[in-house]
Amino acid sequence: MNRLLRAGAIMAAGTMVSRITGFLRTAVIAAAVGTALLGDAYNVAYQIPFILFDLLIGGMLSSVIVPSIVRAQERDPDGGKAYEQRLMTLAVLLLVGVATLGVLLARPIIELYTSDLSPRGIEVAATLARYILPQIAFFGLGAIAGAILNSRERFAAPMWAPVLNNLVVIGVGLTYIFVLHGTDDINRVSSGELALLGLGTTGGIVVQSVALVIALHRAGFRFRPRFGFRDSGLGELAKLGAWALAYVAVYQVGFVVTTNLATAAGAQAAAEGADYGAGWTPYNYAYQLFQLPYGIIAVSVITAMLPRMSRYAAEGRYDSVREEFSSGVRTVCSLIVPGGVLLMVLGPAITVLIFSHGANTEQDAIYIGNVLQVFGLALVPFSLFQLLVRVFYALGDTRTPAFIAAGNATFNALLSVLLYNLLPARYVVLGLAFSFTVTYVLGSAVTWILASRRVGGLGGRAVLDGMWRMYGAAIPCAALALGVLWGTRAVIGLGTTGSMIMLALGGGLGGVVYLFLAHRMRIPEVKSIVGLVAGRVAR
Repeated sequence: MNRLLRAGAIMAAGTMVSRITGFLRTAVIAAAVGTALLGDAYNVAYQIPFILFDLLIGGMLSSVIVPSIVRAQERDPDGGKAYEQRLMTLAVLLLVGVATLGVLLARPIIELYTSDLSPRGIEVAATLARYILPQIAFFGLGAIAGAILNSRERFAAPMWAPVLNNLVVIGVGLTYIFVLHGTDDINRVSSGELALLGLGTTGGIVVQSVALVIALHRAGFRFRPRFGFRDSGLGELAKLGAWALAYVAVYQVGFVVTTNLATAAGAQAAAEGADYGAGWTPYNYAYQLFQLPYGIIAVSVITAMLPRMSRYAAEGRYDSVREEFSSGVRTVCSLIVPGGVLLMVLGPAITVLIFSHGANTEQDAIYIGNVLQVFGLALVPFSLFQLLVRVFYALGDTRTPAFIAAGNATFNALLSVLLYNLLPARYVVLGLAFSFTVTYVLGSAVTWILASRRVGGLGGRAVLDGMWRMYGAAIPCAALALGVLWGTRAVIGLGTTGSMIMLALGGGLGGVVYLFLAHRMRIPEVKSIVGLVAGRVAR
């Protein structure tokens, strides 16, 4: 437990700074391009490199690459160095080719992911995509460097490097606003303004990747291009990776459905006279905020947990796999549970503070906050699902998660389409967030049953008992935050000042109440986390 907490704390600190600067970046970009049509064009173009990267490398990073590197380090006489060099060589070659192809096919890719955008909207999005798609090659370089660092239990650099990326893009956004006095009108934005936004976004990823390569060099890794891929052990990776790619591909099909429904709803809402953005951009920004507690807490624990579970599984020590998983789940949920509850209460306060500036109105920000409240319901089941999937990855099974993903994506797509047809255009994005929530509630239940069968149980009673106590401590925390929200809104309204008060008093005091009640209810994970933090502060 303590080892997991220490590793998680290092990563959580870096992730927290990364996410905070990421929010500043998102707020600056939102203030620059707004949440309406230009915002949709930028955010769709921005997502495409991530999608293509996930399809090729990203999905395998979280499933088979780190466990495969760990096995090579244990198996090969050179400690896996040649394997790592060939892996990086292959990844960079592949992604450079994909980036080049993506730039050439930018317009049809944009058309695939959008619906009801005007010809000007498609033109702008395609232009931005051409500037942003070269990121893919740098993603590959940085991601493999990060995977090698994680396999050596060097967790700090991969969590801190994104801060550099965020700072670069914040500078780009501020330049767009204050130097170029850029517009949020998709019909008036100039080619120079698009070049700044697109190339500046790519520049951030370049800086991030270079930082990771430097960290890897300092860790003792010396890269030289290695070919000779035959009989190198990468064939096993390819076999396992095929299912990992299927897993990601299935979810990307679902992502296509979501982006098309959201952009179509946004265009329809604008045509109907909605005075706030109600399309893909609000969904995307709310999802990014939803990912904050997951990224700081769950990803940190998952990243520390996966290499060890992989080693235990390779040695046939399933009891240790169960213990590592159970410890990870309880640690994550001890902070995710109150995080999700507070998102459901304070969502609009968070988004008004971040997004009600520049090209955005307070109503734009409140709508994003409403979407965030719905996502708050999904925080616990989504985090639990991601932890469960890592049990299969540690066992070298990428096939089962792919089938689970197919079920999730199919259900989510069907429910999303149903809600799109039932709801008014301005409420469709709220419906899409609700569909996401229901999907992960059901998906985590099914995945728990399947994973439990594979390793002879996952300590369900202990986890369930802990969860009841965590929610018992979190509900009074939420009630206090809700009382502060109502009182502040009645006296001074929402606004920036009101939001700051709500977050400081509602969120801050609510968090204190949760920690106090968790201590009294003897939730050991919270006690351990508090003890770790107190010990570090005392130093």
